[in-house]
Amino acid sequence: MGIPEPATAPSWAAPSEVEQRLYEAKGRGDWGAYFDVLAGANLYHAMSRAFADANPGKVRAGVYWEPRMGVECYAYFTQGMLPAPVEDPVFYSDTLDELVDYWPRPDAWLAVNPGTPCEAFFPATPAHRAVWKEHADRAPQTPPKAVRTLWVGGPLHGPVAHGLACGAFLMVNNNEPWNAMAYHGHGYTTELRTLERWWGVTDRAKWQEYLEELLRGEMVSSVWEFVLEVRRSIGRQYGGPVEVAHWREVTERVMRRNAAESPSPTNPDAEIARVQQLIGRITRYEARFRADGLLADGKYVRSVLAWDYGRASGMARWGVGARFGSVAEAEAAVIRAGRVSQATYNSWADFSAGYVLGRCLHFDDEEFGNWYQGVLEAHRLLFSDPQSPWLNIPWK
Repeated sequence: MGIPEPATAPSWAAPSEVEQRLYEAKGRGDWGAYFDVLAGANLYHAMSRAFADANPGKVRAGVYWEPRMGVECYAYFTQGMLPAPVEDPVFYSDTLDELVDYWPRPDAWLAVNPGTPCEAFFPATPAHRAVWKEHADRAPQTPPKAVRTLWVGGPLHGPVAHGLACGAFLMVNNNEPWNAMAYHGHGYTTELRTLERWWGVTDRAKWQEYLEELLRGEMVSSVWEFVLEVRRSIGRQYGGPVEVAHWREVTERVMRRNAAESPSPTNPDAEIARVQQLIGRITRYEARFRADGLLADGKYVRSVLAWDYGRASGMARWGVGARFGSVAEAEAAVIRAGRVSQATYNSWADFSAGYVLGRCLHFDDEEFGNWYQGVLEAHRLLFSDPQSPWLNIPWK
């Protein structure tokens, strides 16, 4: 059984909803509810970075002596209780279900958030772990998306918070706190694998290179941005809505002029045909965005640079989780992401539409499948959840 706080204990400013729920369950002595919370949370334990780097795929957890219980314990922490990332140790992420099967020593206890007001200690014999398994089996395999926030330990206002909020799409999709600057993600080894799998980033130099490209808006397709810039120019010149036919006509004229003025003139017909197809895709996406509430009637997407800037906000933090960069470096990059976003867009809604269009042009291929539905769900949460930074941080 765990150790409850005295009934007269003062209230506690928990860092997030997870720790608050643990604290409340502990105060009631409701250990079933306590384990229900654990079953839906990531649980982290410290591990030597040297061991993790030298033994990919292997995990090692150390015990410590807990004098209050008179036993050795394995210490596990929920995300809100993790310290700021340092070079060593790193943290490995488990689930309660995984602990059931891979508990190293039945005589060693489970210590949850030791040294904090929501701490508790539990024996870990096979019989006890069978009870853990019951709770783990009841937990949803895929937690519902939500706007997760660090109430303590993460910025809620100001330039850093604004830059973090530019990456909120990614954090909502990944069930991460949107304002975790001291980022651990899903644990050191997982963050390394994820960066390598999705980005080909395996070292600090490549992380820095890609982060800079994202902050400069150099990863997004220049053709996409060119087409949107033509429409913006027409709108500035004539005012009012831009007819698609006019947009197509001006785009072709600009492309032919550019080809003629090139040091090596070429026939632009094939490229013009591809760009006309792109204009068709963009107009169809925008029509769907308006139908789904991503764009207001009569509005259009200003730019797709948000696709880079939002990912830059995420990349800064992913580098911290993988130990390619420091929290201070990531914070500076996040602030830049916020500033370039503010310079390009007029509102969170404007930024959101640009991000979604960039993501869809990159991944979705007009299928309106998971790549679109997932980001649509995140958009709706970010404009409805009372904890959303988009509802609490002014755009400018």
